[in-house]
Amino acid sequence: MASKAQTRLYLGDCLEVLKEVEDNSIDLIFTSPPYADQRVETYGGVHPDRYVEWFLTRSAEFLRVLKPSGTFVLNIKERVVNGERHTYVIELILAMREQGWLWTEEFMWHKKNSYPGKWPNRFRDSWERLLQFNKSKRFKMYQEEVMVPVGKWAKSRLNNLSEVDKLRDPSKVGSGFGKNVSNWVGREKVYPTNVIHMATETGNKNHSAVFPEALPEWFIKLFTKEGDWVLDPFMGSGTTNLVAQRMRRNSIGVEITDEYFGVAKGRVDQKQLVLFEERGRYETP
Repeated sequence: MASKAQTRLYLGDCLEVLKEVEDNSIDLIFTSPPYADQRVETYGGVHPDRYVEWFLTRSAEFLRVLKPSGTFVLNIKERVVNGERHTYVIELILAMREQGWLWTEEFMWHKKNSYPGKWPNRFRDSWERLLQFNKSKRFKMYQEEVMVPVGKWAKSRLNNLSEVDKLRDPSKVGSGFGKNVSNWVGREKVYPTNVIHMATETGNKNHSAVFPEALPEWFIKLFTKEGDWVLDPFMGSGTTNLVAQRMRRNSIGVEITDEYFGVAKGRVDQKQLVLFEERGRYETP
């Protein structure tokens, strides 16, 4: 069993802080950065037209510190500007591919208890993107750690198999891939989909945009083992680091604001905590 995890928290801008982190040393980056022109009172806001430029200087550091076998999961969502969705997330994906990242997968976080509201031309937002980026096509992934129960359908469906169910029948859409339903006999768990159904955090931890602890926990299970290193370069109230510590992963958290840094510091186990002084602040483009 791995020894107690080390939690390293930095007060400062991740662009400066990460210069002190070794190349190829991080197993998982999981973070939710300030969205464009959001949380203005907290972080100053970054204009949507300048968001990609602002983010790429930081993602270059993420690319450097991430192991070739590691994964970067980015929780982000476009905002509405002048009545339409801005394209900065799409532009960011394309720019990161040019930077050297592989856009491997996209998960959807379905917020089961999203806030109600009324808008003249759209419905309430109940999902956010979780973009998976990698440095290499060969990365660590522990799919068995996030398997889910096979479902109620199996009890009736698998007890009444026809002869056709025992064969790999041709796909009706012409893809060449069919199904053999009998493959699921005796299985209690299966792989999940790329849609993650979780409620939003009910206690806001004194932060304007807290995600639930179950969200980083799911990805930490999927992409790391005990003793691995997890980085949250925009840690906010420290949820990722708290969960990583509980799961016996080492972690680094970076936060730009004094207030949230203090909240994060108070949430983690002090016996495993290493604090670092301020390392600069970023200028809002």
